[in-house]
Amino acid sequence: MDPVSLELARHLFGSVVEAMGQVLMRSAFSPNIKERRDYSCALFDSQGRAVALGDHMPVHLGSMPATVARVLESLPPRGGEMVAINDPFAGGTHLPDITLVAPYPRWSDRPRFYLANRAHHSDVGGAYPGSMAPGAQEIYQEGIVLPPVRLVRKGKPDPDLLRLFLANVRTPGEREADLRAQIAANLAGAHRLEEMDHRIGKSKLSIWASAQVDYALRIVRTYLREIPDGRYVAEEFLEGDGLTEDSIRLRVSIRVRKGRVTVDFTGTDPMSRGNINAVESITRSAVYFAFRCLVQEEIPYNDGCFRPLDIRIPCGTILSARRPAAVAGGNVETSQRVVDVVLAALREALPDRIPAQSCGTMTNVTLGGRDPRSGAAFTYYETVGGGMGASAFGPGLSGVHTAMTNSQNTPVEALEQAYPLRVTRYALRRGSGGKGRHAGGEGILREIGVLSETEAALLTDRHLRPPQGTRGGGPGKTGQAWKIVGRSVRRLGSKVRFSLSPGQSVRIATPGGGGWGKPRRTVP
Repeated sequence: MDPVSLELARHLFGSVVEAMGQVLMRSAFSPNIKERRDYSCALFDSQGRAVALGDHMPVHLGSMPATVARVLESLPPRGGEMVAINDPFAGGTHLPDITLVAPYPRWSDRPRFYLANRAHHSDVGGAYPGSMAPGAQEIYQEGIVLPPVRLVRKGKPDPDLLRLFLANVRTPGEREADLRAQIAANLAGAHRLEEMDHRIGKSKLSIWASAQVDYALRIVRTYLREIPDGRYVAEEFLEGDGLTEDSIRLRVSIRVRKGRVTVDFTGTDPMSRGNINAVESITRSAVYFAFRCLVQEEIPYNDGCFRPLDIRIPCGTILSARRPAAVAGGNVETSQRVVDVVLAALREALPDRIPAQSCGTMTNVTLGGRDPRSGAAFTYYETVGGGMGASAFGPGLSGVHTAMTNSQNTPVEALEQAYPLRVTRYALRRGSGGKGRHAGGEGILREIGVLSETEAALLTDRHLRPPQGTRGGGPGKTGQAWKIVGRSVRRLGSKVRFSLSPGQSVRIATPGGGGWGKPRRTVP
């Protein structure tokens, strides 16, 4: 294909997943999807290769190909069907992330494409509100597990399956509305593909899809050849698993030879008893993201970006957990540390290309109980942004999500309208960014009070080991959290469950990013 056609195809396929995302966001009921945009959409060809991945959540996007592959292997959707799945051990991430896969053409038993979207549901059952609290030691404590199942048959949701699912969650009305929004998103993608079929032609569209994958593959290989040959090793640590405070080691060795790259996690610690185990698809997703950051131009994000990397993850480690391990935190926290350790190794090879460490945690907050206004159950879930690491090109951004997450904050007005909660403080955490020629981004201060008896949980990291600066830059500040009861302030750990009564609150301070370069001397 000529360059103009390649660029046209990139935008056309991108418009499909963008349309899906817009419909999902505007149709969803829960603030986590409609306000925070905790979802991702993708388009796959008939073989299950990713053709277009949306500009959504990196942790979703890099793992979704494994999910779709499992669906096509075990229960490929036929005409008029959509298959739902959330099983982390079948290519998923963690149980709250439900993926819906549909064929295109919609009523064909011989699909030319598959449409998929993944959305985080703020509760899918389990022992604790939000389905993510520390303390779980088996996946069965984290919620209902969906292997590939036909949620939609003959164009309509299966009422029996829907009843079974909704009977196992705390907020069934919200869950049903969000699932129907996911169905609508896939229908929107199918509608956009129909328009493209008429405008461009069916055979040409399939040719363009393959060309997009080949183009991305060529570009990524070009950038990989810029990495000097050698072996680059790094280690990073997680601060306990919610059951113990023992550090957990992640180790990576990256071998580069003439553009061929092998990423080997041999030496990483075994699975943990707590819920910060990551399944293999999560670890691969984090590696894909780290290497995608090396590409300094706009290219299609698809299967071609993944193919050049040889990734080796020993089974039974914290980065390739086996059933029935608890895995909710592996998706949100361990994935962040995988990015850190891969970038730390690459920093040795490309010192001016790799920025200082960012906050390194998604800072997951879950609050659940009964809303006194309605008597119904509620579950609030949020990730709180932090500071981005500075780079050779400038200071780090403040109060943003970094690495494997790309969600937004829940606006205060939306939060207080939807839940029996009050935001009493929300500001940048001044002075939390690492010092340097370019300063690290600032973290966030956020304090939330409750109006009813509430079960709370924090699933975070970087409370003990700060994000590091580079090239002489200083570290960012570590994260902190407190339970506020009147004038009493009690420090909380990074992975805890606790209760709040009316009038009490939780205060969260997220880490700042590391600085880049030695600070310039100033003349008094």
